Amino acid sequence: MTKIDIYNLEGKKAGDITLDEGVFGIEANNALLHQVYVAQAANRRSGSAHTKIRSDRRGGGKKPWKQKGTGNARTGSIRNPIWRGGGITFGPLKNRNFKKSINEKMKQKALLIAISEKARGDKIRIIESLDVTDKKTKIVAGMLSEMGLYKSMVMGFSAKESGNYIAARNITKVNAMETNQLNVYDVLNAEYLILSKDSVDQLVNKYTA
Repeated sequence: MTKIDIYNLEGKKAGDITLDEGVFGIEANNALLHQVYVAQAANRRSGSAHTKIRSDRRGGGKKPWKQKGTGNARTGSIRNPIWRGGGITFGPLKNRNFKKSINEKMKQKALLIAISEKARGDKIRIIESLDVTDKKTKIVAGMLSEMGLYKSMVMGFSAKESGNYIAARNITKVNAMETNQLNVYDVLNAEYLILSKDSVDQLVNKYTA
């Protein structure tokens, strides 16, 4: 069992908590973690990059010159990719599908591994409550400053605290979300994982019940 400190909204230590091994002590599996991370990264791609192929270019309906007798190489269209202003060969197309499927059990297991890796690396901070008074951004910003947290972080708000995420969403390098939206991609891309006691209980109830 891992015991870590709990902080209040003033950034001061307010006790400690023992983390459940069923959520925060899962054995590492880098292959699974990599597979799920790559799939989630691919699924976020918009696929909007597009180059014009020869059929997208204007003109070129008429053969530039006759097939034989000019001394020039034969060609059929000014939209030929080897001509200036012609179509692009092997460029990105907007109809390309980057989606990768991954089953729910793998996603859940990978998320628990990612959370456990944060715990093993002392990159988790537990807050007594993220029920922020009047949902003021300066309260959360002051707490993070007092705790010395300046690098990127994911802040998970429990279902009870979900309306308070607006107090953190405008802070630089803070990715605020509800706890049930935590995912491998965001957790691994952040330096720290910030959770409330309610968030911890929500994760334990969901994944160990």
